[in-house]
Amino acid sequence: MAKKVGAKKKTEKSAVQNYAGVWDNRIGFGKKPAVVVIDLLQGYTLPGAPLFAPGVVKCVKEVPELLKVARTKKVPVIHTRVLYNPSNFEDGGVWIRKAPVLKALVPGNKYAEFCPGVKPARGETVIVKNYASCFFGTSLAATLTAQGVDTLIITGCTTSGCIRASAVDAVQHGFRPIVVRECVGDRHDGPHEANLFDINAKYGDVVSKAEVIRYLNSLR
Repeated sequence: MAKKVGAKKKTEKSAVQNYAGVWDNRIGFGKKPAVVVIDLLQGYTLPGAPLFAPGVVKCVKEVPELLKVARTKKVPVIHTRVLYNPSNFEDGGVWIRKAPVLKALVPGNKYAEFCPGVKPARGETVIVKNYASCFFGTSLAATLTAQGVDTLIITGCTTSGCIRASAVDAVQHGFRPIVVRECVGDRHDGPHEANLFDINAKYGDVVSKAEVIRYLNSLR
């Protein structure tokens, strides 16, 4: 039987409704956390830089408060940065061919330096990475495992790139990925929000900074 002309189209479910009860389970915090600060470099925050991302400028302002609490509670803080061989960029493999803008991240370039306010404190571990995930090709998983860490509190940039890749790898390595909403950023709100939605649905928990700080303060 043919549909009536002008029949009302069935309303499609929103993404939240579609995922509800299927992909919205919560992992929750574990017993021993570590904080990772991913690539908060000046190349993302200096106006005029090719990688400049307004969302990262915002998140850099939010991260220091969380770091202060983590350090007070003696929670490990690990920083990552991207650095390439400026002679040939061969350590960037195919990825740097896809994203040649990353060639600015070399030793001596101001864009590769940490942002003021979120620089590593004395004694904090800094991991150099060449790809999106802070686990790929690095010692991060072994470092966390050796300390008995079960919860990885993720901050930094960018949401659609290194944050997402690191959250996926974190859960695949057996850690609880906790992405701090105010403490991650991207160059555009669309990819930022879409990836936060996807991370929260499938790989980890996206939570507020206030909730993370309450958790950190509850630790003995």
